[in-house]
Amino acid sequence: MGANFGKNYKISLFGESHGTALGVNIDGIPAGTELDLEFITEEMKRRAPGRSKLTTPRVEKDEFEILSGFFDGRTTGTPLAMIVRNRDQRSKDYSELKRKPRPGHADWSGMNRYDGFNDIRGSGHFSGRITTSIVFAGAIAKQLLKSQGILVGAHIKSLYDIEERDFIESDITEENINKLREMILPTLEEGVAQKMEEAIMKAREEENSLGGVVELMITGLKPGIGDPFFESIESEISRMIFSIPSTKGIEFGAGFGITRMTGYEANDEMYFDENGNVKSYTNNNGGIIGGISTGMPISFKVAIKPTASISKAQKTVNLETKKSDILEVQGRHDPVIVPRAIVVLECATAIVILDRLLESQKNRGLQL
Repeated sequence: MGANFGKNYKISLFGESHGTALGVNIDGIPAGTELDLEFITEEMKRRAPGRSKLTTPRVEKDEFEILSGFFDGRTTGTPLAMIVRNRDQRSKDYSELKRKPRPGHADWSGMNRYDGFNDIRGSGHFSGRITTSIVFAGAIAKQLLKSQGILVGAHIKSLYDIEERDFIESDITEENINKLREMILPTLEEGVAQKMEEAIMKAREEENSLGGVVELMITGLKPGIGDPFFESIESEISRMIFSIPSTKGIEFGAGFGITRMTGYEANDEMYFDENGNVKSYTNNNGGIIGGISTGMPISFKVAIKPTASISKAQKTVNLETKKSDILEVQGRHDPVIVPRAIVVLECATAIVILDRLLESQKNRGLQL
């Protein structure tokens, strides 16, 4: 089934956007791990709807319930199960979609995959709401990685045609990451967030939506983590990231820009730093070569498409009349997914890195 991920830190997602609840089963958390429930709650709030005027007006507190695998403040080592109950559904807004699928959405492809039995309410299992569970599992992964000195940070690299600078390694500190976590539009340069907010509000007024690019960086990961070919770090990160709804592209390091360089320019020349660690003067390969970490920061960018559900009238087909038709989507939707997607991308990345780290330690006979 497509709702499972991981070899060592294994997650299994379940639920629908307008069902009773959604959740995740996590297997692989070391026994005795003390969970920072306040931190998990804060991460869940970053993804939750209704957080600002830039998101959907649907209000869900996303309060989680841990059902198993957690006792007296610590994990037991057995599978940890979590649910979040849905409380603010308006399923009637989606009644028309059985016969008039939304352009750019999974209505049509889902109908074909599940022979018409898919839950269309709020997009069902295709909904971005399912990423609530990824955030929960990723928040735990972040805590485990932090104990190993590994940090994950993210910011909005661009939104529509508004851009800002790239990350540099010194940006990824606990203090800076916490500052970005507190921002609705996490950006590095002054004044950029205001321009983005104005563009989002304009799109909302026009019953339209926008997309953008999120840049992520991982620091503290030692060289030698990962494997060549099918379990490379790029392969695993990409597989996870493309599991997040609305992801349409990913590039590591210089990405497609590396094709405009010569070999001499693209190669990351190396040196010993003052502590005797091997570093490189540039990081065009994004901290990964041969599918394996080099010890440099892992950096990549993710393209998030504009929200598919928009109120603006669009051409579609009517599956009952077998004729062309017009659809005006009802319901409550984000004018841009990017601000809420950032924490999902961070947490998804943390899940992958933890899984790869555990795999490496298992192969070497070590424990976290």
